[in-house]
Amino acid sequence: MAEEPDKESKTEEATPKKTQDAIDKGNIPTSKELPVLFSMGAMLLITVFTIQDGASALTRKLRLFIDNPGGVRIEQGQDAVLLLDAVALEIGRFLLPAVVILCVAGLAGSMAQNAPRFVGERIRPQFSRISPRKGWERIFGAQGAVEFGKSLFKFLTCGFVLALLLKSSQFDLVNAMFSDPGTIAETTIFITVRLLSAICIATVLLVVVDLVWARLQWRRNLRMTRHEVKDEMKNSEGDPMVKARLRSIARDRSRNRMIAAIPRATLVLANPTHFSIALRYVPEEGGAPMVIAKGQDLIALKIREIARENSIPIIEDKILTRSMFPNVEVDRTIPIEFYKAVAEIIYFVQTRGHESKYSKSLTYDQHST
Repeated sequence: MAEEPDKESKTEEATPKKTQDAIDKGNIPTSKELPVLFSMGAMLLITVFTIQDGASALTRKLRLFIDNPGGVRIEQGQDAVLLLDAVALEIGRFLLPAVVILCVAGLAGSMAQNAPRFVGERIRPQFSRISPRKGWERIFGAQGAVEFGKSLFKFLTCGFVLALLLKSSQFDLVNAMFSDPGTIAETTIFITVRLLSAICIATVLLVVVDLVWARLQWRRNLRMTRHEVKDEMKNSEGDPMVKARLRSIARDRSRNRMIAAIPRATLVLANPTHFSIALRYVPEEGGAPMVIAKGQDLIALKIREIARENSIPIIEDKILTRSMFPNVEVDRTIPIEFYKAVAEIIYFVQTRGHESKYSKSLTYDQHST
């Protein structure tokens, strides 16, 4: 079994393919503190909007049993079951809004980071999850240190906030002992709201830091070695050697088609051996002269050889051929800036070229026309 490359050798950022593969497998950056923040916010909402009214309604219902216990007839087991069902129903009505709000907050905390998806890879048995070495690395590694730092921050923050609130509310707590018992609940709810509000504010800062850390750590874990990047490029784009071979085959086929089309040429421009351009111009076909072949060095000599075999005039014009070669493409008409010069050569071939048998190259003098 090949060893995994060490983290020091992973210097390249993850490719889009590896990033997408990690996401498809459920390996996504997540913050464990964001659902906690949503849950704390839900508890704050419950305390402010539902606890007080719900507790008052529950108290009124239960007071009937406490103030007048003799009014409840319990003669047999069935009566006791009915009493317990009634009490459980009232408690359920009291707890139902809180449970719903907490469930919604938990789902929202998870969905706020990533869209929900089913990933079978997350539930597939993996040896690394029960490996003592991997567990040791998770506990005492960088991730474990970060988790310990977050837990310590939450403990110190909650302890500090709780101490401040108890100190500032100590007179209210003492006075509640000597006042109407009905005010104790109101005082407790007030202190709880202040405590939850302070914890939520502190948790916001922790969540921001944790989100940044989680994304940075996720990208760091996805880094690749240079060899892995090369292998992935080969797998996704194909082996460079194979691609080069295919390009070479395509060039050979294109060259063969070009060579086969040379006998259709009207004339060949030469320089005299480095460049050759085969042009076709037939007035009946319409349009400007068409480039049907061009080549350099050995290909240029091959074009001239085929032109001689097919009695095609070869015009040696160094300046024109050299200037046209980089600006023309096979199976395309010549650019407009060469119309005049090429037209003069075509006129020269049509009027004087017939005097030779085209077995030799013709030297074109621009002043001769």
